[in-house]
Amino acid sequence: MLDYVAGLPAFLGYFAVGLAAYGVFAVIYTFLTPQKEVQLIRAGNLAAVTAFLGALVGFSLPLASAAANSVSIVDYIIWAVVGILAQILAYYIANFTMTDLHEKITAGDIAAGLWGGGIALVIGILNAACMTY
Repeated sequence: MLDYVAGLPAFLGYFAVGLAAYGVFAVIYTFLTPQKEVQLIRAGNLAAVTAFLGALVGFSLPLASAAANSVSIVDYIIWAVVGILAQILAYYIANFTMTDLHEKITAGDIAAGLWGGGIALVIGILNAACMTY
């Protein structure tokens, strides 16, 4: 019976680190963006929801790849940091390629939210693929 749960401590460690990484990413992302994601999302702003969820999914892909391919918790943490940095780059790419992105998201422009979230997702897919060493 114990053989079935032998991997449970490793699972719990990786899962806890993953949840912490999501928290760190969310704090950094909401600090970097000029719009107030939490307030906008609570107010029903679909553009803000789309952009933020795109960033979360874009971060989750490399985070999952890192969990599957890392050789230790320390290795996982290092690659999680790389994932955070890639998503910061994605935000700046989206912001650079669409004028007044944060104002448009704040105003509820769905196209702007899709653009920001889409760029985050595209960068996340590329980042995850590059982590499959």
